[in-house]
Amino acid sequence: MKNYVSKYQELTAQMKKMGAEIPETMKGFSSLRQASMADGMLSSKNKELIALAIAIAVRCDGCIAFHIHDALETGASEQEILETIGVAICMGGGPAVVYGCEALTALEQFRNK
Repeated sequence: MKNYVSKYQELTAQMKKMGAEIPETMKGFSSLRQASMADGMLSSKNKELIALAIAIAVRCDGCIAFHIHDALETGASEQEILETIGVAICMGGGPAVVYGCEALTALEQFRNK
């Protein structure tokens, strides 16, 4: 079984290393992320839920770890996350069912950390 809490921690550490290797690229990505996820007409919470649905649909384990973590940090409830998984399944079909299960595992792991 994948450990999404560890995956989040590992990716965070690797991204810091990458920032030392390609600082301009990582600064640009960080600026893009901050600007796109900031509260606006959509709240940061809603943006994280959208990002989670996309992460499931494109089958990105690391993205699932980050966006489950960040959705919880922005105040998303477990029910909101579960409904987001449902929308991703609707849009992504069978592969999204599999990665929806991965997102559920990530939610359970972050809830129990």
